[in-house]
Amino acid sequence: MRSRATLLTGCLIVALVLAVAAVSMVWTPYDPNHVDAARQLAGAGGEHLLGTDQFGRDVASRLMVGARITVFAGVVAVGIALLAGVPMGVVAGMTGGWLSTVIMRVSDFLLAFPALLLAIMLAAVYGSGTLTAMVAIGIASAPGFARVSRAATLRVMTAEYIDAARLAKRGRVAIALRHVLPNIADIVIVQASVSFSTAILAEAALSYLGLGTTPPTPSWGRMLQESQDLLFSTPQLSLWPGLAVAATVLGLNLLGDGLRDRVDPALEGVR
Repeated sequence: MRSRATLLTGCLIVALVLAVAAVSMVWTPYDPNHVDAARQLAGAGGEHLLGTDQFGRDVASRLMVGARITVFAGVVAVGIALLAGVPMGVVAGMTGGWLSTVIMRVSDFLLAFPALLLAIMLAAVYGSGTLTAMVAIGIASAPGFARVSRAATLRVMTAEYIDAARLAKRGRVAIALRHVLPNIADIVIVQASVSFSTAILAEAALSYLGLGTTPPTPSWGRMLQESQDLLFSTPQLSLWPGLAVAATVLGLNLLGDGLRDRVDPALEGVR
């Protein structure tokens, strides 16, 4: 019951964020970048549900568009980490020997390389932006997928159906595609849900530092950065994007925990 409640709560929160992001693509209460000097720092309620910022822009509209940026950032970062890390882990788990050692040492190097420093380097070369920041986060997240995929692949390679596939003269690529990947997919999905929350926090942090989403495009991290000078006079400007980041990360972590409880063989006896 606890596992189901955790999974359901995480699914509901994530579904809400996805729904807000989808709606923002076709509708927002106001233009999120429209400056209305006559309505600066308007309180919540009335024409503006969550009030306006120091430039008179509608906070609710900017939060909705920020959800879209957040989803995009997470998809890009996790997608890059999946495409880079899972093949590394599967190859390392299936081959063993010196090739596995080389792959894992490369993974260790990437794991030790700070994601923030990589983001700064890429921003210096290609310019700051959401895509640049998420490429850096995706590369930094790939070692986690490689380690998880390798551990799961080693477990799968001991199964009898792998021996049967080898006796049937199937090649390594066929075994990987038909037997290994389908049987490690559940573990990879759990890792993806956890990495998604990490990517969201990283995007917010990089945008706060000016290395992520560039203005005037709204993002939750950028909104936090722009409202820091008004933290004591108008704290709600920091409250709304902060709650959005916290709720989304909480939902993804609950989703990851719920999925882990349901698919992890080590927890089978305590379900």
